[in-house]
Amino acid sequence: MSLDRSIYVTQRDLERLQRLLETHGSRRDAEACTALEDELGHAVVVEPTKITPDVVTMNSRVRFEDLDTGVYPKDADVNEGRVSVLAPVGSALLGLSVGQSIQWPLPGEKNRHLRVVSVTYQPEAAGDLDL
Repeated sequence: MSLDRSIYVTQRDLERLQRLLETHGSRRDAEACTALEDELGHAVVVEPTKITPDVVTMNSRVRFEDLDTGVYPKDADVNEGRVSVLAPVGSALLGLSVGQSIQWPLPGEKNRHLRVVSVTYQPEAAGDLDL
């Protein structure tokens, strides 16, 4: 799934995600949970105060591009602009830094090549550690 790159996850996000995986792993999103769990197994875990502001963390606001189509999500008519971490794109972007890209499988045996363009808001960088 991932290209040759490192992802970074805060200790707090890792704990929250592990709880989420425990409760959702056997449900209809089991495949998404497995993909997320695989990614987390390769993550570098850091304290929330040590994560750099260009890394996608939980509750971050991110601009990214689909490198296969050149389309940004806002142009694809994303209604609320919120993505679940269990959605393929949510799992794909978590832990990436600005400029990094990833090839990620989507339902229907398709793959998407996504690149992080910017992190416009990151809770840790903003001091919002209770999110």
